[in-house]
Amino acid sequence: MSESERRHLTVMLVPDGSHESRTYRLSFGVIRVLVVLAAVVALALTLMAGSWWYLAARAAHVAELEAEIRSLEVERERIDILARQLVDVEERYERIRALFGRREADVPSDVWLPPASGGRRTRTPRADATASLPSSWPLTERGFVTQELVDAGGESHPGLDIAVSTDSYVRASGAGTVVDAGEDPVYGRFVVIDHGDGYSSLYGHASLRLVERGQRVRRNEVIALSGSTGRSTAPHLHFEILLNGEAVDPLTLVSQP
Repeated sequence: MSESERRHLTVMLVPDGSHESRTYRLSFGVIRVLVVLAAVVALALTLMAGSWWYLAARAAHVAELEAEIRSLEVERERIDILARQLVDVEERYERIRALFGRREADVPSDVWLPPASGGRRTRTPRADATASLPSSWPLTERGFVTQELVDAGGESHPGLDIAVSTDSYVRASGAGTVVDAGEDPVYGRFVVIDHGDGYSSLYGHASLRLVERGQRVRRNEVIALSGSTGRSTAPHLHFEILLNGEAVDPLTLVSQP
């Protein structure tokens, strides 16, 4: 037997308030084994604690990724909705173009439509398509005038109200530049065209605008679809002609079909 195995460590335990004691005799070899086991247990606990912190950090990162994925899914749904709306608008626009296509290859239509792609025109417009004076009826159909210009007796109505079904085709009364296009609490979706020489025209209550600010338009070009947006009780077109900012009676310049 080796010297280290013959050597012992004696531990005496005396309980408080008791006259009896307990004595434990441990060899140095057993003590070394216990020390090694304690070190192994401490190392295992340390590794477990480190693993827990690592897993907790990874779990937090996963939660962030899941939140980002949900946000991307919501954004994708919005993009899908916009894409469907764009397809719907393009289909409606193509139907408009088909409706006003030429009946004969050599006879241009009374209504001018730009290509849906915004590219070069596919046909030659009529010679008077560039006429700037707002003298063309602003609809492709007759409609029914429910309110004429009024500027007397304390009342004021600066243009024509023309009853027409929703999504009827609104066209430019004369060639010019779109100087304003947007939404208004009274006029709803509207378009304003500057024709030059002090003349401008306004088209209100549209359900859909087909032109943007700064765009050049030709006489009889379809610029919007009629509707009932803004302060309106029924589908109609509000049509104004202004000269140097003052409303003039549109019926002095245009004739109802």
